[in-house]
Amino acid sequence: MTLSFTTHWRDELPDFYTALSPTPLHNARLLWRNKPLAHSLAVPDALFHPASGAGIWGGETLLPGMSPLAQVYSGHQFGVWAGQLGDGRGILLGEQQLPDGTTRDWHLKGAGLTPYSRMGDGRAVLRSTIRESLASEAMHYLGIPTTRALSIVASDTPVMRETQEQGAMLMRIAESHVRFGHFEHFYYRRDPQKVRQLADFVIHHHWPELQNESDKYVAWFRDVVRRTAQLIARWQAVGFAHGVMNTDNMSILGLTIDYGPFGFLDDYQPGFICNHSDYQGRYSFENQPAVALWNLQRLAQSLSPFIAVEDLNAALDDYQHQLLTEYGLLMRSKLGFFTRQQGDNDLLNSLFALMAREGSDYTRTFRMLSLTEQQSASSPLRDEFIDRGAFDDWFTQYRARLQPENIEDAQRQAHMQRVNPAMVLRNWLAQRAIDAAEKGDSSELERLHEALRQPFSDRSDDYVSRPPDWGKRLEVSCSS
Repeated sequence: MTLSFTTHWRDELPDFYTALSPTPLHNARLLWRNKPLAHSLAVPDALFHPASGAGIWGGETLLPGMSPLAQVYSGHQFGVWAGQLGDGRGILLGEQQLPDGTTRDWHLKGAGLTPYSRMGDGRAVLRSTIRESLASEAMHYLGIPTTRALSIVASDTPVMRETQEQGAMLMRIAESHVRFGHFEHFYYRRDPQKVRQLADFVIHHHWPELQNESDKYVAWFRDVVRRTAQLIARWQAVGFAHGVMNTDNMSILGLTIDYGPFGFLDDYQPGFICNHSDYQGRYSFENQPAVALWNLQRLAQSLSPFIAVEDLNAALDDYQHQLLTEYGLLMRSKLGFFTRQQGDNDLLNSLFALMAREGSDYTRTFRMLSLTEQQSASSPLRDEFIDRGAFDDWFTQYRARLQPENIEDAQRQAHMQRVNPAMVLRNWLAQRAIDAAEKGDSSELERLHEALRQPFSDRSDDYVSRPPDWGKRLEVSCSS
C-alpha cells in the first residue's frame, strides 16, 4: 500500500500554525524502529533503509503529500498562565490517511527551532526520546490510550541540558495532537471565533457522530470530560505518574501525551513526585485526579463564549462520577472481584494503608495477589510484608470477601493476571537501556521493548524485580 498523507490542519486552520521544515541533525542514523506499529500503518520496510543518512526519520526528506508545520498553542504550567507556547521542538510532518478513513499524525520531536521555541534549542536528546518510546509503548500494551513512537534517530549533534548530550529525533504517532492549550490560546487572545472553529474541526474529524446534533458542543465537551476521567483512572490503577500535567500536555482525545519526567510506582507512596522540578508536589501521584479536573475547568473557561456555563458546569460535575466508576471497575478487577459489594472500598483502602506503611511494591503486590487460593490461608504475598500479623488480618477479610462469589480459583487467577501486569516500565530499566544506547549498543533497548509488549506474562528475569538501590535514587526532571 502506498502511504497517503492529507493536510487537514494546514488547509482548514490557517491561523493555527507556522509552516516550516525540520532541521536535520549531524550524522543522523536510525537507532530503533517500532516494527509492529510500522506494520499496522503499512510503512514500507524500505523507508527504514535510506540510501544515506536517516531519511524521513531524521527530517532529511519528506514523503509525498507531507506539508510540515509547527502548531501554536498556549497553556497553564504548574497552575500559572504561561502564555504562548506551541511546538517548540516538534513539527507535524503530515496526517496519514488510513484505509478506515481515520488519520494519524506523524510528528517529529527534536526537529529544530521553530517560532515557538522561546528560549529552547528546538532539540531533543537521546535520553528523552528513548524514555518516550519506551513509556508510550508500555502504556499502549497496558491498554491505556497514548501517543506512540515509530522511530528514534541518534546523531553526533551535541545538545546541552544539565550536561552535553546526543541530539536525537523521535517520530511520534497520534490520532491527534490537539491539546487543551490549543483552545486556551485563542480564548486568551480574545478570539472566540477561532476557539469555535477549532471545536468544529475536532468534532468533524474525531467526533463525526455529533456533527448534526443540535447540542453537539455540549455532547462533545461531556465526552472530553469522560475520556479524561477514564484516562486518569487508568493511570491511577496501574500506578503511573505523568509528572507534568500542564494544560498544554492534556490531549483533547484523552491520550497520554508528552512523556517527560514520568514514573511508575515502585514502592507504594501516594505522595510520589516523579518530577524533580516539581518543588511543590503539584503533580504528585495522588494529586492527578484533582489536577485533571482543574485542567478541564480551564478548558471549559475557554469554551464559555459558545457553550452555556450551566452546561459546562454540569459536564464538569460528572467528572468525579466518571472517574470513580472507571477506577472502581479497574480496582475490583485487580482485586479479583466479579461483583460490587459494600465494603469493597474499605478493603482496598486497608490494603493501600498497609502497603504505604511498609513501602510495598505496587506492581508486585497486585501480581502476587493474583495467586490467591480461596481455601488457603497461605499466600506468597505474605513474605513481602514485615508485619505479618497485619497482613494476615487483611488477608482473612479478603478471602472472606471472595467466598460468596463462587468463582473457581483458576478462573479468578486468570482474570487477575490479565489486569495486573507482571512488569511495568520502571525508571531504572529505562536508564539501563539509555546507558547502553548512549554507548552505541541498542540491544537492551530492543529487548526491553520486546518485553513491554507482553506486560501480563510471567518472567524470570530482572524486568519483574524490585529496583536496585541505585534505581530508587534516579532523579528525573522536565529536561527528560
